[in-house]
Amino acid sequence: RGQFSTRAARERLDADHYGLDKVKRRILEYLAVRALTPRARGPILCLVGPPGVGKTSLGRSVARALGRPLERLALGGVSDEAEIRGHRRTYIGALPGSILTALKKAGARNPVLLLDEVDKLGRHARGGDPAAALLEVLDPEQNHQFTDHYVNLPFDLSAVFFIATANSVDTIPEPLLDRMELIQIPGYTREEKLAIAERYLLPKQLGLNGLGPAQLAVDSAAVLEVMGRYTREAGVRQLEQQLAALCRHTALRVAKWNEDHGLVAPGAEEAGGCTGP
Repeated sequence: RGQFSTRAARERLDADHYGLDKVKRRILEYLAVRALTPRARGPILCLVGPPGVGKTSLGRSVARALGRPLERLALGGVSDEAEIRGHRRTYIGALPGSILTALKKAGARNPVLLLDEVDKLGRHARGGDPAAALLEVLDPEQNHQFTDHYVNLPFDLSAVFFIATANSVDTIPEPLLDRMELIQIPGYTREEKLAIAERYLLPKQLGLNGLGPAQLAVDSAAVLEVMGRYTREAGVRQLEQQLAALCRHTALRVAKWNEDHGLVAPGAEEAGGCTGP
């Protein structure tokens, strides 16, 4: 079982995410209460904010701080409770539900399960209400005896650390919302986006595209030009996509013209021309 350390958790959150001090403090407070009251039946953490602000990566950081494996469950568009609770074996092509499948992939009884886009969970149809099935998963009064229809045996989910994410709380069913502690993640300012690009996004994309600082140098003006031309967002997802495009463009030049010993340093205008649709 992963052990919680406030210092290690703070260091992990700071290493993985720029700014967001209030959000990090709220997460640390939540984790501290969970650590001090392990038997308490507290609410589920739900990170709420626009796309690209780091909800999923914050969940990943929490898992690393706790020393637990993480599995992500994409809930957007799930409209059949069998996708969560499993299919009965009498059905052709029957399979276990996403919860037990995620536990098997994690290889542990106490992973962090990230319930991604819980606000886009489909409304109940002929296959049963997926929100009701998820409520059973999250309810500490019931989840110690969760039964997947495929396995047809009770399974204890009480050791699982659930984190939900949502773009908005408006479409989350009220019973689910009552089980959650909401942490709002605001959009980034222009200055914050620039810092995130220079400290995190660009080094990441350089590495993914086989480049180093000797092959591509991007100054602040170039990053701001890309932001101004091609991104209109609260988060940084589109910005990372544009920086990835810039790195791919440079990788092609390096490979095609054997520029691996030169320095490609685009100015603002050239950087803008390498990106975009």
